[in-house]
Amino acid sequence: MQKIVSAVKGRNRSGYGEIPEKLPGHVAIIMDGNGRWAKRRGMPRAMGHQAGTEALRSIIRMSSDIGISYLTIYAFSTENWMRPKDEVGALMSLLLRYFSSEIDELDENNVRIRILGDIDGLPDAQRQAVIRAMDRTRENTGLNLSIALNYGGRQEILRAAKRLAERAAAGEDPASFGPEDLEAGLYTAGMPDVDLLIRTSGELRLSNFLPWQTVYAELIFDDTLWPDFTRERYMEALREYAERDRRFGGRNEPPEKV
Repeated sequence: MQKIVSAVKGRNRSGYGEIPEKLPGHVAIIMDGNGRWAKRRGMPRAMGHQAGTEALRSIIRMSSDIGISYLTIYAFSTENWMRPKDEVGALMSLLLRYFSSEIDELDENNVRIRILGDIDGLPDAQRQAVIRAMDRTRENTGLNLSIALNYGGRQEILRAAKRLAERAAAGEDPASFGPEDLEAGLYTAGMPDVDLLIRTSGELRLSNFLPWQTVYAELIFDDTLWPDFTRERYMEALREYAERDRRFGGRNEPPEKV
């Protein structure tokens, strides 16, 4: 099947209302609040995670349509293994169903899938599913969809530091190492830093998510529970981002008059 050259080509951008001229190149989302969403409705937590996949489908499609280049989502952290076994089992089952039901559409829409995290630590069926998804979409050139799965930010940095230590032990001069050398050992090697990070459900923390990559990200904490995070609210976040003055530690003040 012939791939779409551009993720935006042939799409109806007008359906999203006024799109900001200044869009983030890389959006990261902590999809929080699935369990609380289900609890408020008297449902099992697994139903909240299922509802969250519907919101995710909408946000992925919109990101592709309007021309976001990179979208990274926090799906399952290394700490999430400490949750009750039935919830972890439900999340792993949902992961399999997600790739089974969505991979055709993602591939047809030119989306490239990348997994950030310790894939080897996943159960065999889930590990094989994500490897197949990455292999199938490797040549796609549209939206870069990264899924943080069995991911921990500190562990990622430690992993990269160990690689530098191995290079030093092999004879390289550690004094020659720069930030780019450590970045080459991260799961996100070759990707740009995060421009905008959104966390839903009202929590005000990053929870070990992309600590290296978000040092200059604009942060938006939204009270909406993830299953209720609509395309309209996403657009509001993008518009808020467009209005912010990003200085990266510098100053954007006009020069003083002489």
